[in-house]
Amino acid sequence: MSPDGVLAPMAVADRAPRLREALAAAEVDALLVTDLTNVRYLTGFTGSAGRLLVTAEALVLTTDGRYADQAPAQAAAAGVDVEVAVGATLADQDRTLAAAVPSGARLGLEAASVTWADLRRYEREPFGSELVPTEGLVEAARAVKDVGEIDRLARAAAIADAALTEVAPRLLDRPTETEVGLELDFTMRRLGADDVSFETIVASGPNGALPHHRPDDRTIVPGDLVVIDFGALVEGYHSDMTRTFTIGDVDATQRRMYDVVLEAQAAGVAVAGPGVATRDVDAACREVIAAAGWEDAFTHGTGHGVGLVIHEDPRVGRSSTATLAPGHVVTVEPGVYLVDHGGVRIEDTILVTDGGCRPLTLFPKDPTPAAPG
Repeated sequence: MSPDGVLAPMAVADRAPRLREALAAAEVDALLVTDLTNVRYLTGFTGSAGRLLVTAEALVLTTDGRYADQAPAQAAAAGVDVEVAVGATLADQDRTLAAAVPSGARLGLEAASVTWADLRRYEREPFGSELVPTEGLVEAARAVKDVGEIDRLARAAAIADAALTEVAPRLLDRPTETEVGLELDFTMRRLGADDVSFETIVASGPNGALPHHRPDDRTIVPGDLVVIDFGALVEGYHSDMTRTFTIGDVDATQRRMYDVVLEAQAAGVAVAGPGVATRDVDAACREVIAAAGWEDAFTHGTGHGVGLVIHEDPRVGRSSTATLAPGHVVTVEPGVYLVDHGGVRIEDTILVTDGGCRPLTLFPKDPTPAAPG
């Protein structure tokens, strides 16, 4: 990000050429991109209806009349050379796409986003000599962020940091969980977010033992642990951060929970870097929590990639097979959840660099919300 706060441009036009290099390894001659996030990544188009055909020579984007002007304008703004074809019906669009597939081509389909009904239509229309299921071709490219993407992720994280700085002192005023969540969401929007990344989690007292608790009308009172998990959205890119606060005097077990999770989170971040298996990051967090006797109280994976989707590749967990590389942006978010004491989760979003990693989320990890003034 430049000193004046201007976000760096994204290299959208470079993405399709890189994807074409991956098609040969997948043994396909062309790819029909049907996941809307992947369509956006490759073209800049943000509409709710669109399919993109990627061949060795061309890009063909089909959509409906609602986006007749928007689609070519957004693609041009992104610097992407794509033919935009508008069809009133899916059948019209199918014919356009089929005509653009080279004769005899093996056509890759995105297995994760093609329905059974879609497949039946594609089989009826002569899309290619063979339809081939593919997995993760665009997602693998999306996992490595360019400078412009990193700028947007960092801006989203900074907005979330600033919003929590404003709202955290309110925890001392006995608000309800819902009131805190709404105030945090409004503050992020006021500070420049396009939207929230996901439904904000505010989980106090016994509700904190539920990792994805939805805020309700419970009043936050002294003796509570309060888990706040939230993020801001900037130009399609998400932030994700969790902080846990102690309200007034908490018991010895709650204090120990916080200290253990803080140590575990720091251990995971310390391990993260280029060439490191994501399961090793998970293991570093898990070892600290297991040593404290709470292995069974850490009930979820350690993290996930963040980008155009709040949960994307690479995954950070015990069964993960990914290896971190420069440009990966992932979360590290261990937690401990005990029914009788509540929950603690601490999460940062980190950027993997050539020499290690650096956090994008910078809000302090002091569990005591500062009083205003």
